[in-house]
Amino acid sequence: MATATLKRSWASDLSTATLYELLKLRVEVFVVEQSSAYPELDGRDLLTETRHFWLEENGQVIGTCRLVEEYDEERKSYRIGRLCTSPTARNRGHTTRLLQAALAETGSSSCRINAQVYLVDLYAKHGFKPEGAEYTEAGTTYVPMRRAGGY
Repeated sequence: MATATLKRSWASDLSTATLYELLKLRVEVFVVEQSSAYPELDGRDLLTETRHFWLEENGQVIGTCRLVEEYDEERKSYRIGRLCTSPTARNRGHTTRLLQAALAETGSSSCRINAQVYLVDLYAKHGFKPEGAEYTEAGTTYVPMRRAGGY
């Protein structure tokens, strides 16, 4: 079994071909596999302060996540989103690897994630705590979670 290579890029440095592969995987997982019709192209992928992380194996993107800078009462904070792994590459620690890579860049700032209900325990292992009530969007139930800065 090949080892997946972790890659990272600022939005402005991302090639068109790589962005296409990241979006393709996200649509395959969230829209097709999970039957969730939601606005995948939300305008945040190309923001100057957005970072993309992905794993490649044998030349194929097998996992991805996005880290966006936000401001919480004028303090820099972050939001992790669009974290997914290809169905053929699951149960090999790729989600944790992507999550840890993104969190390594948040420093002492807080970080938020809208967790699908079945992933709340996974994110809790990385310091995230529920922050608000569950909500359903496009047929999927989420729990807003936040990880306090200083980790």
